[in-house]
Amino acid sequence: MKKLNKYTPIDIWDDPYRFTCKEIMEVIGESEAKVLYSSLYKHSPKKKYRTMSLKTVYKDCDTEKYVFELSDGKCIETVFIKRRDGGTACVSTQVGCSVGCIFCESGRNGFVRNLTPSEIVQQVVLLRRKVNRIVFMGMGEPLFNYDNFIKAIHILRDRNGMNFPTDGITVSTVGPVEQLKKLREEHLKIQLTISLHAATQAARNRIIPNMHIYDINDVVNGALSYAERHNRKVVFAYLLLQGINDKPSDVRQLVKWFGGKNVMLNLLEYNPTSNTQIKKPAKQEMAAFKQQLERAGLEVTMRISHGSKIKAACGQLANKYNKIIE
Repeated sequence: MKKLNKYTPIDIWDDPYRFTCKEIMEVIGESEAKVLYSSLYKHSPKKKYRTMSLKTVYKDCDTEKYVFELSDGKCIETVFIKRRDGGTACVSTQVGCSVGCIFCESGRNGFVRNLTPSEIVQQVVLLRRKVNRIVFMGMGEPLFNYDNFIKAIHILRDRNGMNFPTDGITVSTVGPVEQLKKLREEHLKIQLTISLHAATQAARNRIIPNMHIYDINDVVNGALSYAERHNRKVVFAYLLLQGINDKPSDVRQLVKWFGGKNVMLNLLEYNPTSNTQIKKPAKQEMAAFKQQLERAGLEVTMRISHGSKIKAACGQLANKYNKIIE
């Protein structure tokens, strides 16, 4: 018995950004689907489809922050960082966030809802800019919106549309263990960044309180397993916080985990948020911490933040507009 397609032409023409080209072909035929897909991602569509609306744009030197209003009145923020030959799109996957990192504004109002594949994809499309790198480092935890996040990647890399290269996509995650295992088995060799931020369970529980159910060793081992499975370097992000995760014992644990592994440590500098309890280390302290790790043989970089003046840097994206709308 022939399986009936669960989508209809009305679904396709209402919001085509939520589908892969293959899904559209199954409903409206190959020829028409390819024309539609090409118009969506390679040209400017003649037809007006249901899309997010641009609420406002903030600009500062090489960084732009876009506030998009969704169909239900909720808002998300997307960042574009200009490079010489294009730019990086920092994309959100949720309205709000449930993780609760103490250094991040995105979850200040809690979790509101997941974004659809269409809402994720449109953040790249509606920038109307040359994007040559996509980082899932915006609002929300991507792996807590797993299915929609994965489908959005399939749409972005669809050869009939944007044909975005997989190695140009990075996902930053706090590392929920079950989802990390699922990601390892995907046939998607995307770049993986783990927001680790601690070398002990106690410190991580303090920095990322809502991740206390996951053992820090399981998170590390899951990421290292991903590196082995896909033969690519995994980045561990480490936001240095004075008196919390900057001790000599922390250095020793990081070396124990990552010595001789295909790993890069990315030291982050705290970007000011509404949390006045956080103490930002001095530049010299960060440099000293970095040198200790390098002397032990680890590969270490220090991330340069962009857009802090417009609240577009890491940890500063928020859903403040949702307070007004609700």
